[in-house]
Amino acid sequence: MLCLLGREPRRLLGARPHAAPPLRSGGARADSAPPRGPRGLPRDRPPRVRCDRRARGRAKLRPGDHVIKILDPGPQTTIQDLGRVGHLRYGIPPSGPVDRLAFVLANRLVGNPDGAAALECTLAGPRFEVDAPCAVATTGADMPVTVNGQEAPGWATLALQPGDVVRLGPARSGVRSYVAFSGGLDVPPVMGSRSTYLRGRLGGLDGRALRRDDRLHAVAAPLPRPWRLAPRAVPAYGGEPTIRVVLGPQADRFTRAGIGALLESAYVMLPQSDRMGARLSGERVAHARGHDIISDGIALGSIQVPGDGQPIIHLVDRPSTGGYTKVATVCSFDVGRVGQVKPGQSLRFRAVTVDEAHRLLYLADAIFETGLREEIA
Repeated sequence: MLCLLGREPRRLLGARPHAAPPLRSGGARADSAPPRGPRGLPRDRPPRVRCDRRARGRAKLRPGDHVIKILDPGPQTTIQDLGRVGHLRYGIPPSGPVDRLAFVLANRLVGNPDGAAALECTLAGPRFEVDAPCAVATTGADMPVTVNGQEAPGWATLALQPGDVVRLGPARSGVRSYVAFSGGLDVPPVMGSRSTYLRGRLGGLDGRALRRDDRLHAVAAPLPRPWRLAPRAVPAYGGEPTIRVVLGPQADRFTRAGIGALLESAYVMLPQSDRMGARLSGERVAHARGHDIISDGIALGSIQVPGDGQPIIHLVDRPSTGGYTKVATVCSFDVGRVGQVKPGQSLRFRAVTVDEAHRLLYLADAIFETGLREEIA
């Protein structure tokens, strides 16, 4: 396979780009006359991550801030915001929430900016205790919510008092749930974002998933008016969703029968799927001229097809480049829906044109902004 070798993220970030070059035996610098690179190529270097070891997870409490104690972290709970942008060229993915819509709605329900840091919970949620009055909202996967053992609604603002214990149970449908706190979670940003990138061990709380007895800081904020999402606007995560895609950029590398299989067959989500990519199993997507290409960029939602003909949908922790052909790209407004398909659940694809994708995106944004919230009396 003609694939450019990627760099391991921690080694890249730990490099010392300004370290003195080695000395030759005569005392001259080894690079005293560095060769000039080709014109027009960027000569910038990845920004160094400063103060990580001292500051990660150790934000100081300000007056009015409060602490959330993690009693049970759940299978995989991480801190995310809307992600870090501009670093793919260094091999650092944006990360952020897999289901962006559910994440933003959780923040809006507690009066936060869309990008405030919140929790992403996978398959089951955490159990936590708050030490001060605050508001919380849960969205995304249908995880039963209880406050002090009493059932509470999802997709709604919940007012909590000191000592209240909240628990999110195993998901009945969907995969990822989001928990937002009024004011947002306060952890030091890394490369401009508080999002956790697990493989690179950066962002969030020491670059890892939450553990029992972790203490999270939430920023002091006035309690918002209570809202709930209109029932007609709550996504349904069961069934067999149809995911809309635009064919390409290498659709010409597949047979007509292969593309037909992609668009006419159901594909099952595999347990190996994660925040990097959704791995599918189903009808083989046949190549016409081999599955290897010279490595090129991987966009969010790219559907890569390796030699076995089984599609892989790249998500928020994706690699920056890859050397397998890409048959299609999932429309941005359906990426979150892919991330809510459980292992063993199936999905289908439908091809749309670029113009149709733009129109559907406009409609999705319009619906999102039309105020599908209802005030709670």
